[in-house]
Amino acid sequence: MTTTQSEPTTTALAARFPRDFAFGAATASYQIEGAARADGRGVSIWDTFAQVPGKVLGQQNGDVAVDHYHRFAEDVAIMADLGLTSYRFSIAWPRIIPEGTGAVEQRGLDFYRRLLQTVREAGIEPVATLYHWDLPQPLQDRGGWANRDTVAAFTRYAEVAHGELGDLVDTWMTINEPWCAAFLGYGYGVHAPGLTDPRAALRAAHHLLLAHGRAVQTMRAQDRAHRYGIVPNLYGVVTGDSGDPEADRRAADTADVLQNRLWLDATLLGTYPEEVVALQERFGAADAVHHGDLEVIAQPLDVLGVNYYSQHHVIGTEPVPATEPEQAGQEHVEQLPPPHPRTAMGWSIEPHGLRDLLIRLKREWPVPPIMITENGAAFDDELIDGAVHDHDRRDYLSSHIEAVAEAVEAGVDVRGYFAWSLLDNYEWAFGYDKRFGIVHVDYATQARTIKDSGHWYRDLTTAHRAHHAGT
Repeated sequence: MTTTQSEPTTTALAARFPRDFAFGAATASYQIEGAARADGRGVSIWDTFAQVPGKVLGQQNGDVAVDHYHRFAEDVAIMADLGLTSYRFSIAWPRIIPEGTGAVEQRGLDFYRRLLQTVREAGIEPVATLYHWDLPQPLQDRGGWANRDTVAAFTRYAEVAHGELGDLVDTWMTINEPWCAAFLGYGYGVHAPGLTDPRAALRAAHHLLLAHGRAVQTMRAQDRAHRYGIVPNLYGVVTGDSGDPEADRRAADTADVLQNRLWLDATLLGTYPEEVVALQERFGAADAVHHGDLEVIAQPLDVLGVNYYSQHHVIGTEPVPATEPEQAGQEHVEQLPPPHPRTAMGWSIEPHGLRDLLIRLKREWPVPPIMITENGAAFDDELIDGAVHDHDRRDYLSSHIEAVAEAVEAGVDVRGYFAWSLLDNYEWAFGYDKRFGIVHVDYATQARTIKDSGHWYRDLTTAHRAHHAGT
């Protein structure tokens, strides 16, 4: 139950946001849908990766996840109960085009149409993400994102999904967290497809960006009235003190280039940072970049999604030959242990980093309107007597939403905030061990229980509506 003590806080916080500000929550297809072999769905790289011993905690997979495929009506009712005005979800490419290319699966499109109609009937605005990491396995068998042909396959998939569902979705995001897809998947080996190849990672990064640009071109040709964007995961980079200020500065610059500027410079400025170009040449990936590619990548954006969770703290170190895949190109960068407090993922809790990041975006790039498309935290929740008293998550959300309010008051055009995540779900390589949801899921029974953080979020959305009633 919500306490009256929290009401002045949510009322005051809600009043700091404009009337049309969207308060929503986000999910991703592989993490929640389940029904992995239902209605013609093809195999994704995560279906394959999850079967490799040692890659996912307990070798758990998304075959069932939280069964959203069959329980979406219940989940939309929960969204309405929470007062959400927007819902960010992702479409599973293998449900739409099971082989990645070739035949379209109508039953997959029909599922998303049922979902979207239900969301809209609840008065909730959907935001669609085309790619949240579930690449069709047949495409990976031909090189995946390291293969330029995947760009054409993605462009066709975008054309099909947008053409069939565009009457129900006005805001389309192309790629979710391309850094994770490229570097965790192709460079570090900890996400699907599990490769440890710097050249493949850099090629994948470029092809993901190129796929974004071509998809925006294609979708905008279908309907110019819609909004189109991309969703990088961005971090503040904090410089530590190794005793060598110049080395520390270089380390921070490198971390910033790979985590932030690679994606922002390419999409917003049509250029790659010099350090990225040098890495492409060093690791033999420069051939991936063709004449005219950067002009395609830099399509005008209607919205920029920002996923924010924490900051990086780094110092410079004496460069040595790389011994681990993630060191390639970063041999002079040492990641410091995150400061406390931390989430169950070990990530630092630094809401000021979100405020500072948003202000930096406005200052350094020609950004379109921004949506905070993911922000949230995993904690070790327990369901006790039908309740989850996750005050740590409630405080996390409150402090980060306050940071967004500070950025808005500083003149940053932020249009919405999406809590990650609506539901506890399959957390990639951590399986079902880490819980991010504002709604608890009992994985054995699939029972849903709104956590205290969810009740608090409902208070916030209610206060926001009440503040702007009649305006």
